[in-house]
Amino acid sequence: MHPLTPHGQSVVADISNRYGVSQDAVITLLIAVNNGGGTQAQFSHPELGGMGQWSSGGMTMVGDMFNNGLKYTVSNICGELSSQLAQSQMFPPAPQPQYRPASSQSQSQSSGGYGGTSFSMQGGYGGGSSWPSELGSPSSTGSQNNLRYAVFPHVRRLAIDVNGQITVYDIGDHQIGGFSQQQGGDQSITFTSQYGTVRVADLPVVSPGSSSPAPQPTPEPVQQPTPQPAPQPAQANAPSMSSDEVFSLIEKLADLHAKGILSDADYEAKKAELLARL
Repeated sequence: MHPLTPHGQSVVADISNRYGVSQDAVITLLIAVNNGGGTQAQFSHPELGGMGQWSSGGMTMVGDMFNNGLKYTVSNICGELSSQLAQSQMFPPAPQPQYRPASSQSQSQSSGGYGGTSFSMQGGYGGGSSWPSELGSPSSTGSQNNLRYAVFPHVRRLAIDVNGQITVYDIGDHQIGGFSQQQGGDQSITFTSQYGTVRVADLPVVSPGSSSPAPQPTPEPVQQPTPQPAPQPAQANAPSMSSDEVFSLIEKLADLHAKGILSDADYEAKKAELLARL
């Protein structure tokens, strides 16, 4: 079973009891929501209808596509887990590996909170400084060369250590999903959240133990070029469709199949064609 903090175990047991599903099913959804940055999840569990997916404020799909009760249950559980991940420590902090030369860098998946993909933790530089005790335990940490960071979602703080100099920022309602660093100093550090790509320099600087400053306007996301998808030969002339439209058409096909209007082969072929447009 995936390790959880005592609070995480309590949350899983409570949700399992209230929704009438096993703790294993709840943990499967918890891991999926965490891996999806708190806004989406892809999962597979027999109690949840097999394979399925969820997105915050959007679509919920389960293997038993006509089981609306199961969709409602999955949607509610994922919503509660997303809120818990943003507000509390559900997974134990990842252990820090041994010191490696500052010139090396790699990437690893954090095991707690909305860490997402981050630079792996490195120790022994910056004078051996530790994170301010007022912030508690970070949900995710990372490092690259002479810089390291830690995210503390329970107190809405982000700590950046550059050459032993620690600066603490108020992250507001950002749900941090990952960091990147260009060549240079603090001005070049960005992270992703539900608002897109945001510069660390646009966040308010605070003292570790202080309360949140006055609300700041949401920073403008860094403009990113729109990626151009590679052409798909089989679907080159197919019109683009939203996920909701695709699943609506699949439900209509299933209804025609159930009435005997479509054969098994026709139904499977049309369904595969629609799923390919997602």
